[in-house]
Amino acid sequence: MTTPTRRLGIAQLSLVGTAPPDLVSIAAQAGFDFIGARVRPVTTTERPYDLQPGSPMLKETLERMADTGITVEDIEFLLLDGTGLQNGQDQREAWLHMMEAGQALGASSLTVACADPDLGRFEEHLAQMTQDGKAYGIMPTLEPIAYQTVRSIPQAVKLAQRAGCRIVVDALHVNRFGGTAAELEAAADLVPLIQLCDGPASAPANREALILESRSERGVPGEGEFNLQNLLAAFPAATPVSIETPSDHRVAEMGELAWAKHLKAAADSVLSTTASKDTALTGSSK
Repeated sequence: MTTPTRRLGIAQLSLVGTAPPDLVSIAAQAGFDFIGARVRPVTTTERPYDLQPGSPMLKETLERMADTGITVEDIEFLLLDGTGLQNGQDQREAWLHMMEAGQALGASSLTVACADPDLGRFEEHLAQMTQDGKAYGIMPTLEPIAYQTVRSIPQAVKLAQRAGCRIVVDALHVNRFGGTAAELEAAADLVPLIQLCDGPASAPANREALILESRSERGVPGEGEFNLQNLLAAFPAATPVSIETPSDHRVAEMGELAWAKHLKAAADSVLSTTASKDTALTGSSK
């Protein structure tokens, strides 16, 4: 078995209830290289983490990063819906605050998704976000999501190229909206990060079930039916991988550190295998 060559991180969603300073320590103990940080809650039920400059949590996070060598690769998550307001806050104000936190953490990207039915308006907002990000060293990365307005690789690529930003590829959504290996290879130069998980080949029956799967119960890499090796083969070996595998019940059963170690071992196994690029994108990866 060969040694994995990609930098490997753990996404905040894998341990969404774990505060970033603790996630840094857990990531280090489990053998990861970096984390993703949620500097803004996605839902009203999520625990908010104050990582703004001057906050005690930011200070503690930075101290643990210095002690462990763990870095923050990406921050998340903003859903642009075209209303201009989200949770009572102007969306540009929201992303500027996120970028302040991301800059303080040393992150390089901010994940954004589209729920705006007006793609022209969304493109303008994405371009403004990209322009704003230059002052913070933060590049927006558009994530195509199976149950949102932008839900294909070509669609995301077109918008990102026009706005001057990049895209992030999530194994779950690629499989749920039917992305192809050819689409991934064509987009590879725009992808700074791959998010990895697994799952059954058959998609959930409706939007509500897709959301539940995405946010709460994904499969461990290598334990499902996604062809993860073929997905990874579409990208250069230097492209970092973030393990985004939430499972509320398994975290409750195993505990945070054991879950992180389990994900690390599973990801190492997947990364240590190779697959031919001409195999089907979906199918057994075991």
